[in-house]
Amino acid sequence: MRVIITRPQAEAAPWLKALDAAGYTSWSLPLIDIRPAAQSALVESAWSRLSDFDAVMFVSRNAVHHFFEGKAAVAPVFTAQAAIKTRAFVTGPGSYSALQRVGAEPGFVDAPDFHAGQFDSEALWAVVRSRVTPGYRVLIVRGSTIDEGASDEGSGRDWFARQVMDAGGEVEFVVSYERQRPQWDASTFAQAQAAATDGTVWVFSSSEAIRNLQHACPGVSWAQAQAVVTHARIGDAAREAGFGRVRESKPLLPALMASIESLQ
Repeated sequence: MRVIITRPQAEAAPWLKALDAAGYTSWSLPLIDIRPAAQSALVESAWSRLSDFDAVMFVSRNAVHHFFEGKAAVAPVFTAQAAIKTRAFVTGPGSYSALQRVGAEPGFVDAPDFHAGQFDSEALWAVVRSRVTPGYRVLIVRGSTIDEGASDEGSGRDWFARQVMDAGGEVEFVVSYERQRPQWDASTFAQAQAAATDGTVWVFSSSEAIRNLQHACPGVSWAQAQAVVTHARIGDAAREAGFGRVRESKPLLPALMASIESLQ
């Protein structure tokens, strides 16, 4: 069985390795192109005011990477040695690992229980809600996308922002990267088109990726295609796109493998 991982290349690597070891033929087809933010001055401004915030929420590992790239000369925060004692909030292990790579100490990072396999704003809020009191200030480091209203990232971060404000806190956003539709050559298009009917399993961790796939392959029917998705709302997007068989799975490798196997 062939399996397509639609996450960015670096994020897809562990999944591809596990699938290949299990005997699958897997390949990466990123459906979201990540680029630095066009207005880097806004990231630099956020850095200069970081001590004004009680916490910084990073919506993804890309948010961490590009935020720190935007001010690489500044010593890493979120450590006992740093002058700034702002906390970091993350929803998943990718963002957590990215913070570790820039020197963050675990004691300054709040995150859900990764073993539970729920990597979203709801799980993060359950962990940090007791910290957020009236006047608590949160900077949310996010990306921008072509269709802001349809982004998974947008729905999660906006929901989290509402919880903070409902608790009396204050929220500010800064864009550290851009999410764009990928540009495909004829060969990539042909591979994607073939995967609509040849039994390939598509693995989606974003409904935005599904919309980008539809945009890249106009007129292609997905009625014979199979998908494994990592959240219920992504499953809804896959069914709306016309995918014939859809399995929902926690974003943990054992669960993903079991869901893929169920489609054989």
